[in-house]
Amino acid sequence: MLQDAGGAMDADGISTAARRRLWLRQLLALIVKEFQEIVRDPSSYLVAGVLPLSFLLLFGYGITLDAGILRLAVLDQSGGSHALSLAADFAHSPWFETVHVGDMEAAARKMRDSEVQGVLVIREDFDQELAAGGTGPLQILVDGTEPNTAQYIRNYSQGLIAGWQAAAAPGGRARKAPVELQPRYWYNPTAKSERFLVPGAITVIMTLIGTLLTSLVFAREWERGTMEAMIATPVTRMQLLLGKLIPYFCMGMFSMALCALAAVTLFEVPFRGSLWVLLVLSTVFMLSALGQGLLISVCLRGQLVAAEAGLFSGFLPALMLSGFVFDINSMPVALQALTRLLPASYFNTCLRTIFLTGDVWSIFGPSLLFMGLLAAALLGLVYRNLAKRLDTRA
Repeated sequence: MLQDAGGAMDADGISTAARRRLWLRQLLALIVKEFQEIVRDPSSYLVAGVLPLSFLLLFGYGITLDAGILRLAVLDQSGGSHALSLAADFAHSPWFETVHVGDMEAAARKMRDSEVQGVLVIREDFDQELAAGGTGPLQILVDGTEPNTAQYIRNYSQGLIAGWQAAAAPGGRARKAPVELQPRYWYNPTAKSERFLVPGAITVIMTLIGTLLTSLVFAREWERGTMEAMIATPVTRMQLLLGKLIPYFCMGMFSMALCALAAVTLFEVPFRGSLWVLLVLSTVFMLSALGQGLLISVCLRGQLVAAEAGLFSGFLPALMLSGFVFDINSMPVALQALTRLLPASYFNTCLRTIFLTGDVWSIFGPSLLFMGLLAAALLGLVYRNLAKRLDTRA
């Protein structure tokens, strides 16, 4: 082996240092080429900037799991002072918009025509029962076609009735309730749904960029015929892998920073964790999402088929099974087991924790371990299947 000032020389007379510099220049050329492809493609701007903000605006402002103002019909068959007082409490409640009806037929008609979502029926002997020391008969009728809304009406009505009953007794004398319930919401004191919808939306956006976009990377090269040209060059499989991985990783991290900034400034979601922890979590999750997308791309040469595979294996599970909208604990046991295999479910939990709670390493540690192992396994499979031959499907 020959030696020179630059270090060891190989059989071709090229020093190790020179070969390392050549390897890095080739990798840089591939990265620049991929960035140029991204810049020339108008859809890249939409995916990296417009789509994340649009998605956040949709789920932050357009979609809410809060009840809002509930429309309630009040049928007062009693007409006594206590019935009027209770009806007034409902009318002045921040949760209800009430309308008085004269009979059950009118109430049923309004419910059928979706003019109201529930009916409060104050029976005719309501005041008499209260005056006698009994329990005033009430009935709440709700529209069961919207179960969540019906549950809100039921719970809010029970709270209002309990509060009214604790404040006044027959004859107008105040009395103290035997039990006083004082609810407190930890981590989300205002109980606003966007404070957990927005972090979940970030999970879906990162999955969209990491899995769905990269599932088209190699498939697009095959369809355009440029993959054959790259195979003919002296670049290695590792250079091909890194040349595709690094640009989309940068795009994903840019979108993550944009989404986190929008979450804090536009939607006033509190950020109680550390920025460096958010960076670590996002990096590991992004690598697992990119590994999944690139594995699809090296195994499928058609963009349409690759996009469908990315949609069904990445985007839809992140949307439906990550706990973003639907509670995982309410799912069937089989689906709960499936969610434990999805990196999006771990990342979604970590994002909600770091935004609303802070740095909780009992949650972050196992999540980082799983996502890291999955990223290593997926990227290892990508490297293995990225053969520089035309007679393979990779």
